[in-house]
Amino acid sequence: MHLSDFSYHLPESSIAQTPAAERTASRLLVVSRGSDAPARHASFKDLPEFLREGDVLVLNRTRVVPARLLARRDDGLEVEVFFVRTL
Repeated sequence: MHLSDFSYHLPESSIAQTPAAERTASRLLVVSRGSDAPARHASFKDLPEFLREGDVLVLNRTRVVPARLLARRDDGLEVEVFFVRTL
């Protein structure tokens, strides 16, 4: 696995800025591993139909502190920093 495996175009409009009003309405991207089938979109409420016996479901209950810092370095490069916890 290489870091470049995780490089892809993500339009800014696709990055959630707030949680879905109804949690079960959250979007879910479904990828069939070992298949040439294209990824497809579903809703979080559809998750049970994709789980099989023996699968492991990992829950991430972390939250992002709603703090973002935008800056520009001396060389002109724009930098965006997200704060994820208070120290």
